[in-house]
Amino acid sequence: MRGFAINRFDPAERGSDWFVLESLDLRGEARPAVGVVGDWGSKPLVLYSADGTQEKRLIADQVFVHLGVGIVLVDHLRLSANLPWALHQGGEQAIVDGAVYNAPSGGAIGDLRMGADLRLVGSFGDPFTAAFGVQFHIPTGSQSDYTSDGEVRVAPRLLGAGDIGPFAYAIKVGLQYRAITDSFADSPMGSECVAGGAAGFRAADRKLLVGAELYGSTVIASEDAILKRKTSPLELLFGLHYTLASDFRIGAGIGPGLTRGLGTPQMRLAASLEWMPAIVPPPSRPSDRDHDGIPDGEDACPDTRGPKTDDPKTNGCPPAPPDRDNDGVFDPNDACPDTPGVKTDDPKTNGCPPAPPDRDNDGISDPDDACPDAPGVKTDDPKTNGCPPLPADRDKDGIVDTEDACPDAAGPKNEDPKKNGCPEARIEAGQIKIIEQVKFRTGSVQILSESNSILTAVAQILRDNPEIKVRIEGHTDNRGSAAMNMGLSSRRAASVVSWLVKNGVDKSRLTSKGYGLTRPLESNATDDGRQNNRRVEFHIDAGEETKK
Repeated sequence: MRGFAINRFDPAERGSDWFVLESLDLRGEARPAVGVVGDWGSKPLVLYSADGTQEKRLIADQVFVHLGVGIVLVDHLRLSANLPWALHQGGEQAIVDGAVYNAPSGGAIGDLRMGADLRLVGSFGDPFTAAFGVQFHIPTGSQSDYTSDGEVRVAPRLLGAGDIGPFAYAIKVGLQYRAITDSFADSPMGSECVAGGAAGFRAADRKLLVGAELYGSTVIASEDAILKRKTSPLELLFGLHYTLASDFRIGAGIGPGLTRGLGTPQMRLAASLEWMPAIVPPPSRPSDRDHDGIPDGEDACPDTRGPKTDDPKTNGCPPAPPDRDNDGVFDPNDACPDTPGVKTDDPKTNGCPPAPPDRDNDGISDPDDACPDAPGVKTDDPKTNGCPPLPADRDKDGIVDTEDACPDAAGPKNEDPKKNGCPEARIEAGQIKIIEQVKFRTGSVQILSESNSILTAVAQILRDNPEIKVRIEGHTDNRGSAAMNMGLSSRRAASVVSWLVKNGVDKSRLTSKGYGLTRPLESNATDDGRQNNRRVEFHIDAGEETKK
């Protein structure tokens, strides 16, 4: 095929703080902007062999200048034009699969770009400004010089930008209609989706902007081309822009190409110089919020209209009503007009001497309140007068009953609500309840050492209560046969008996029995249920086995 517009550096309209992205400074009426942007690209068009090695540099390097003008109309609409001019392009002829590709040489004019952008929301410098625009590329360039498609290109786009403190950003997304549908060196071409983003920081009284711009496109005319490296040019440009004397801005940038997309250079340099008159705010009049003719800086009452006086303390204030006790609360609002007091929001006490302080408003003055910052009740004890009643703690373990899982048996604090305030073992409801299960080696009757503490607590209860006898019951989950589980539970119960006997408990006080899987506490359908069903229980035996 013949050539096409190769340069992927499509500069922003004049007046932008970025090289490619738009800062959307669409302020003013008939506000012009003119400037020039130059860019140099290294190896923007290289042909590669099937194994990925470089064959020919069809364009080894190129130098472009972009002459641009723009004008902002009625504070929302901008019209613009940009003419690219290739000052230099150099390369070498290439033959790929029998097709001859001639390299451009010398200078050439590119496609004239005409554009219009309409601001939708926000304003320059706001956290978010949005605009819609469209650009037309008129085929004034040459296909043989790779500065034109030879057809009109149309590019509608959505733009966003904003400043958040010193942070500045810009975004762009749009489409570019391209009439060319042929392939170039086996790379599909055609209409594209374009996108870009920029982020940076402002400094030096917002005259300096330093940041990075990422921009690119991908061919959407063919499903096989979308987001492929050879059909998706992508570049990153690091740059800075500085405003001189309010109206002139200079910029410089450098960055790499990130893909092998057609037109993507290995490296690009950019520079800019432009002029756009600064927005000068109109001179402000002295503020007069209450519109009484006295500037706020001289008005002692800037929010209340009043006459001019020679006293700076009353100038601009309305005449004051009488205040017999001179406490600053005027007599019509003073509940105690003849006794100096303090201003309050309560009409019954406004202007009256302050009552003894009562910070928690519980009716007990702070000097008599043992808890002046917590509302409480009156008592005869100076240590508790004015304090809230203490919550109940029957077992005196320092954990209130509402949080104590064992309110009648003293125990330590535990992060588990079901164990909080519970001892390791306790007598409750005809059993010796334990806080943790007795644990055995898997499939064995060997008691794990981590259960020694629990069994020691059980042994201590038996020593402290020599009159009770205990039946030790073994239970299992439903995994395995019923006969196997019955035997295992019986042996484990007997193993606990042996442990207690070895640790000083009279064997005549102990019996054991296994129930296997016959008495589950919970459903065996879950891991937690099965775990809770594998247990040892200590029942205080009253002579006959309790029916269950």
